[in-house]
Amino acid sequence: MDHKSKLRQIALAALVTMGAVQGVAAQAMTDSGASTGVVSQPGTAQADQPAQSGQAQTTALTPDEAKQSAAGNVAELQQMIRGSDVSELRTTYNGSYGASLLFYGKEMTYYVALFQQKNFWRVIKTQDATRADMIYKDFVRQTLQLSDVEIRRTQLEAQKAFTDRMIALSQDRANRLQADLDVAHRQQTIVASQQQQTRAEATALAQQKAAAQEQLRAAQRQVRDLQRQLESGLPSH
Repeated sequence: MDHKSKLRQIALAALVTMGAVQGVAAQAMTDSGASTGVVSQPGTAQADQPAQSGQAQTTALTPDEAKQSAAGNVAELQQMIRGSDVSELRTTYNGSYGASLLFYGKEMTYYVALFQQKNFWRVIKTQDATRADMIYKDFVRQTLQLSDVEIRRTQLEAQKAFTDRMIALSQDRANRLQADLDVAHRQQTIVASQQQQTRAEATALAQQKAAAQEQLRAAQRQVRDLQRQLESGLPSH
């Protein structure tokens, strides 16, 4: 056997040994998967485990969900809604924001939508009912946060409008009271002037009455004097 033949035999033995090692490793991985019951499938429970661990704070989207959310799900859901192909399972509104959970029964697919003023903002598509419910609850939580300032602004606008209306009503009342007071002042001035004139007229009339009475007494005295003179030459009874 020459040198080249020996090299070929050594290389063949090495390949056989490597193949055996790989086969053992593959069998070990299969056995391990069977013992734990985990089956790796895209978009299923295994991909969702990181999000479920943070459910108490927020439902983080998986990389697949993040990709498919930006891949035309909004247009797809809008078209399906126009065709009445989906059923609305849940919807929550907070201010102008809302979250909806919709179901496409023909493909057992759930659509979770976040929207503002009925315009879809984000749409997540999944066939996992539990995952869909988690995302829906997280979208509802987001609508609460997003609408907080909006609701506060609406309340402040209403309070300002109410205050402005109360100011206008109070000002109108004040204007009416001022008008009534002005009328009362004018009428009081008129009455005071009338009373002054009446008092002056009464004083003049009193003076005229006193003069007339004096004239009357003088005339009566004259009549008596004339009467005595006329009767002075006549015999008394």
